[in-house]
Amino acid sequence: MKFAFALPAGFAILALAGVLSFPTARPAVAAETHSPAPPADEFFIVSSINADKGTMVVKRPTETTLTILVTAKTGFHGEKGEAIRFTDLRAGDTVFIASEPDTSGHPVASSIRRGPMTLEELRRRYLRPLQ
Repeated sequence: MKFAFALPAGFAILALAGVLSFPTARPAVAAETHSPAPPADEFFIVSSINADKGTMVVKRPTETTLTILVTAKTGFHGEKGEAIRFTDLRAGDTVFIASEPDTSGHPVASSIRRGPMTLEELRRRYLRPLQ
């Protein structure tokens, strides 16, 4: 014995609309995590210094190099915040440099702070806080 069952044409459309409008269950999401705010300065290793030309070649931890211009307005500080001079810096020093591009696009240092990349500084700059 065969049964024939026919639904009105509008019923299929209503059923489909009901399925599409029903809110779907979503997995619980932890509170949004935000990346740390970008620091005002960048970490570099000094490769070379040319005091006569007011330039220094620095290396990022990724091994890319960059030439930074230094002006009379550039501030220099040591690890403890003490004032130092441009000529106090040496190849191999680790520094944090805040810079802005000049009109030609070359970075000009506004401040240079000599100091190590500590574990605390590394976490603050590059890791999300644990929650």
